Amino acid sequence: MKRDEFIAMVSRSVKLVRAEYGLNQDKMAHCLGISKKTLVEIEKERTLIGWTGAAALAVIFSDSTVLQNSFGGEMSDLVKALAFDETSINFRQTHGGKVWWRQIESTELWKIQQNYISQHYRLLTAGDRCVYSSFSLEKVRKAAAEYSALIQN
Repeated sequence: MKRDEFIAMVSRSVKLVRAEYGLNQDKMAHCLGISKKTLVEIEKERTLIGWTGAAALAVIFSDSTVLQNSFGGEMSDLVKALAFDETSINFRQTHGGKVWWRQIESTELWKIQQNYISQHYRLLTAGDRCVYSSFSLEKVRKAAAEYSALIQN
């Protein structure tokens, strides 16, 4: 998934998320930091929400059933994968990917998982801490090799 695909999918979900939370257009626009006029244009699919708005909606409404079912679980993981595609950062502790993730590879030091819905990959430590996330399996494998070398030294 690329940023533009994410933005398009979030744009199509705005009205459903607003309804799920029982917000009127004024309140939803305020939550997202956009004008009501812009929100109406997004909901009528005349314009897209943009990267900043899509990321804000994903984080603010991360518990949304609509978003979780559309994107496959925790939205912040997906936003981080899109935002930091070329950058390594410290991620939070996970629960090991019981629902939304399938195991791709594993060693006693790490495991690589892929999200069923968004198709992005993540590298987890043996203790289920996410240390890298990307849409490129090759980049995650490279991060796994670097992580292994770091741990074994």
